[in-house]
Amino acid sequence: MSNCSSFQQAGGIRPIRYSNNVLSLLDQRKLPTEVLWLDYTDYREVAEAIRSMVVRGAPAIGITAAYGALFGARDIKADDYAGFVSAFDEVCAVLAATRPTAVNLCWALERMKSLIRANPEQSVNNLKIGLEYEAMAIAEDDVRINMNMGRHGAALLPEQVRILTHCNAGALATGGYGTALGVIRAAVAAGKQVVVYADETRPFLQGARLTAWELQQDNIPTILICDNMAGYLMAKGEIDAVIVGADRIAANGDVANKIGTYTVAILAREHNIPFYVAAPISTIDLSLADGSLIPIEERDASEVTHVGSQRLAPEGVAVRNPAFDVTPARLISAIITEHGVAQGDYLTTLAGFVRRGGR
Repeated sequence: MSNCSSFQQAGGIRPIRYSNNVLSLLDQRKLPTEVLWLDYTDYREVAEAIRSMVVRGAPAIGITAAYGALFGARDIKADDYAGFVSAFDEVCAVLAATRPTAVNLCWALERMKSLIRANPEQSVNNLKIGLEYEAMAIAEDDVRINMNMGRHGAALLPEQVRILTHCNAGALATGGYGTALGVIRAAVAAGKQVVVYADETRPFLQGARLTAWELQQDNIPTILICDNMAGYLMAKGEIDAVIVGADRIAANGDVANKIGTYTVAILAREHNIPFYVAAPISTIDLSLADGSLIPIEERDASEVTHVGSQRLAPEGVAVRNPAFDVTPARLISAIITEHGVAQGDYLTTLAGFVRRGGR
């Protein structure tokens, strides 16, 4: 792994690059004070990049895992199909174990494995070539999907709108453009007057560090607030809509997203403010009947007790650090996907969207 310092913004932020057999990731732990790119060619290092949140956001994790699987495949020495499949499954298992909540991770790995299983007559070398094209396709598909999602979501918003968003569901969390922030970008592109309230999103501060920075790059008016200010602003009539992303959506429309999302949804319902979720169909997990079955990742206590290297809490204090919570479908006004907007009967509509997407 090596470092590089250049930053290119062409058509929006692209936090994941692949060129000349090297994967470059924008280190999101360093933003906004430092723009640092890290280069990867080894799948174990890619797995650690996902685990340590060099890259984060469900779609971005899926794209990165696909490239990690490609690197692992290239290292496999087996020259027979059965041996290659067995070794590749082991590579994918390492990558799949990095973040348990974001279903896009396993979705991308399954897409890579499906290519191999659909082509048993191909040589191992040809399979490796095919995996490279598949990983690149996953990355490019994500941008197109996000732009379609943005157009669907923008149609839900009035001509003048003040939007609260939680965590970062923008270009930084995807292959580019964004899910929740993609809706905001599409609304701005359509000529709507948009102001974004970005809450800080403790404990990892994705809103303060990432969303505020990302929106500044696009000159979209942004106001940073602490997490515990949302209710006050809603009561004052300063928020017109809430838009968030998702890490996994159950069949009934329950949504797992960054911790604190459930609280914002309750506040929005209390103040009659629409609460929208923007996510690709790859985030929908029809195998889970409801949100109680979604695995919730618990992260290191240091994320709560420290900001960077600075300790904020007393030594030895007990800590809970669930990275996600689940918002019940009854609190969600609509789920925005690349295939359209689901409202009301999520069980039927989401299943239809997934079938339409070929999953």
